[in-house]
Amino acid sequence: MAARWYGELDATGRKTFWSCYVGFSLDSMNIQIYAFLLPGLLTLWTLTPSGAGLLATAALVAGSAGGWLAGALSDRLGRARVLRFSILWLAVSTALCGLAQNYEQLLFARVVQGLGFGAEWAVGIVLMSEIAAPASRGRVVGTVMSAWDVGWALAAGTTATAIALLPPDIGWRASFFLSLVPAAALVFVRWKLPEPAAFTARGAHHAWHGIFSPDLCASTIKGCLLAIGMHGGYWAIATWWPTMLRLERGLSPGATSLHMAVLIAGSFLGYISGAWLSDRAGRRTTIGCFASGGIAIILFATFLPLSNLALLALTAPLGLFALGIYSAVGPLLAELYPTNLRGSGLGFCYNVGRGIAGAVPLAVGGSIAQFGYSQAIGFSVIAAYLLVLVITLLLTETRGTRFIAHAEAQA
Repeated sequence: MAARWYGELDATGRKTFWSCYVGFSLDSMNIQIYAFLLPGLLTLWTLTPSGAGLLATAALVAGSAGGWLAGALSDRLGRARVLRFSILWLAVSTALCGLAQNYEQLLFARVVQGLGFGAEWAVGIVLMSEIAAPASRGRVVGTVMSAWDVGWALAAGTTATAIALLPPDIGWRASFFLSLVPAAALVFVRWKLPEPAAFTARGAHHAWHGIFSPDLCASTIKGCLLAIGMHGGYWAIATWWPTMLRLERGLSPGATSLHMAVLIAGSFLGYISGAWLSDRAGRRTTIGCFASGGIAIILFATFLPLSNLALLALTAPLGLFALGIYSAVGPLLAELYPTNLRGSGLGFCYNVGRGIAGAVPLAVGGSIAQFGYSQAIGFSVIAAYLLVLVITLLLTETRGTRFIAHAEAQA
């Protein structure tokens, strides 16, 4: 039986939902392939941890620019129209990573890839927020964001298969080409998607810097800081956790895959539970609970001398808390802005946060020599989620906000 919120969507709404779900899955797979290839690249290309961290950071910083620009364009051109091109850009630029012949070329390809990555996610969240009913917006947006874990699992599975079946120098390259065909098919589907009613009724277009008007400036600053903490905690884990398991814990590829599968499964449950809780308890309560849980779990997982089995037991709740935050933050950022600035506002906050948080993988890489992999990850995650907790206390609850042409009204 379909979830109630899904049954409330009309045929176009359901088509839009699956278009975004598949797009987010491909988006996630493409950007996260790198983390699963990182242990091999460290050896094949004799990368330093700092150099490897820069490759991760470059994509995230570029993603911040891509998401911000795409969000602003979506306020002018339309949500569906921008999404038609963002997924194709991402797939082609990901293939460029597989063609790189040296570190500099791969760094350039990661920057180009990041632009498409940021665009797909930011505009897709706005689109899903606008087709959802106010009472179920958290569940709609949170569920479509759970596609991140589908892509994460695809990245893990495809890279493991390619590396196992192909020579090392070919296997990592092949992993970057897998999304070209499905991305082309998705462009065809999106070509027929209409714009949401909230967008077509938006009225006059406002310049993107309207998000810094007296009425919205404080919300924009808090939204950026919230996104910095949210992204910083996640990317410290996502970038370095597989490498920590292999190089510090000494786990086999199979054991590492098991740990990552459990992390991904926990993350999926985090998205779904966070989506449900944000509609029931509110955005602020949900964010605060998940950030607090994340701090507690990462303290145990990275600062205590745990056995591999004990670490595995903590891995699912670690994923749950790290990704559950996103289910509440996505709709909250959309609800902070009127329709004619929603793409600009969400795109700016979400992606400035991602861009600044993109320095976290680099910071982790630079501190590994001093603290080791586990504690370097732990310090960064704790700092990130403490920031989330502080900003959550300053936020205004937005649950139930109705989208109308020029303003927002609480249900």
